[in-house]
Amino acid sequence: MAIVKKAPKAPRLHVKGTILGFKRGRRNTYHHTSLIKVDGVNENSASSFFAGKKVAYIYKADKVVKGSKLRVVWGKLTRTHGTNGVFRAKFDKNLNPETIGKSVRVFLYPSRI
Repeated sequence: MAIVKKAPKAPRLHVKGTILGFKRGRRNTYHHTSLIKVDGVNENSASSFFAGKKVAYIYKADKVVKGSKLRVVWGKLTRTHGTNGVFRAKFDKNLNPETIGKSVRVFLYPSRI
């Protein structure tokens, strides 16, 4: 039996995150800034690495456009929100409240190292 070598997989360039909601005060909600929890980030020292990284909210639509039903809304992590791995993010278009609880991809670029 011949041994088949698998081609090396490309490294994954993103980390999973979750949309928690919008930035808000006691009475007002600010829809232009979303709160994102990045998986595996639980302390403030690790969170400084992610500031400025690109974020993609990927969803499926009903209509096929350019051969795909997938759509992407791009954004950027602007700063931390607290000390527990939550970030503020601004997207190109404000996210719909239906997206709360859905997952996003936090890409590991642009790199500041």
